[in-house]
Order: sequence, then C-alpha cells, then structure tokens
Amino acid sequence: MGKIFYITGPSSTGKDTIFKRIRNQKILQLKNIVMYTTRPIREGEEDGVEYHFVNEEELDRLEMEGKVIEKRIYDTFHGFWTYFTVIDRDLLSEKQDYLMIGTVESFVKTKEYLGEDKVIPILITVDDGIRLQRALNRELAEEHPKFQEMCRRYLADAEDFSEDKIKRAGIKKEFKNDDLEKCISEISKYIVTNK
Repeated sequence: MGKIFYITGPSSTGKDTIFKRIRNQKILQLKNIVMYTTRPIREGEEDGVEYHFVNEEELDRLEMEGKVIEKRIYDTFHGFWTYFTVIDRDLLSEKQDYLMIGTVESFVKTKEYLGEDKVIPILITVDDGIRLQRALNRELAEEHPKFQEMCRRYLADAEDFSEDKIKRAGIKKEFKNDDLEKCISEISKYIVTNK
C-alpha cells in the first residue's frame, strides 16, 4: 500500500475546498477514500463525493462485516450523527497513494490501524475570527440556516483541535489557509516530497 495523505482541520478552515482541489490534481495521482456518515446530506453535497451518506441500518451491517475501523458519534442540535471510516483491505493492497479528510480523532485511529508511516497528516488552520465569519457566511447562504449546529461545531472544534490533541496525534506541520492558492501550492509540494 502507498501512503494516505490525511487532510484535517477545524470547521470553516477551507479543508473541503482544499481537499477537492488537491484531489483533482492529476499530477499527484491520489485516489480518494470517502468517509461515511449518517448525517443528512447538505445542500451542494453529492453522495460518494464528500461522504457516503448512509442510514443506521447500513452502519450496523458494515460493522457486522468488520469493515468499520473507526467511528465517532456526535450529539448535534438535530440528533445523533455518526461519522466513520470503512477501509477495504483489497482496496488498500495496491500500490496507490490516497487522499482522505476527517478529524484528528479519525486520523489517529486510521494511523493506528494502518501504521504511522502510511498516514501523513495535513492540518489546515485559519484564525478563529476568520473561521467564525466563514461559518456564519456559509449558514447565511443556506436556504434553512442551522445556526445552533454551526455554534456547536465551532465550540466543539476548540476541544477537538486543541494544541494538546494535535501534539498527541503526532501532527507537527500545519498549513495556514490565509491565501487559498498559496496554501494549495504548499500542500501539493508537501505531498510530492512525502510520496
């Protein structure tokens, strides 16, 4: 198996945009590993692109088959949502490098499952005030804004992406997304260097 370049970062840092742009760079030759969730699909998302959107029954089936390597359950304003990673060993047996996106917690579990030398973290950061403004702008653009959920995510990120958790996860390098094009260029070079 090649390496997994694992994009992570708090909400509204631009990691989804960066993920899509990196994924579409043919020169990097990265294959996408799409995570799963039981949360409802958001406007503008596509099943199988951002996530595989499944119900609880499908999650139970995948767990029974031993295909779930990590999962997280969040008590959101709208109920319990599960995010999880399904990795098919046959998929990862080929000589291929991959791109994933997720939380620090899912990065750590994926690294523990596959080996530290196989999973390379790419932490995206942005000033907290900018993140909050981006999150608010995104919700204002929605037909049915979910401000409570936006606030819950923002506050949860303070703990999920604390300096201590980042350090314990073994993440030493971060990419500041103050300038999207510059950030993408730096990440692309980092991936080429670490292939």
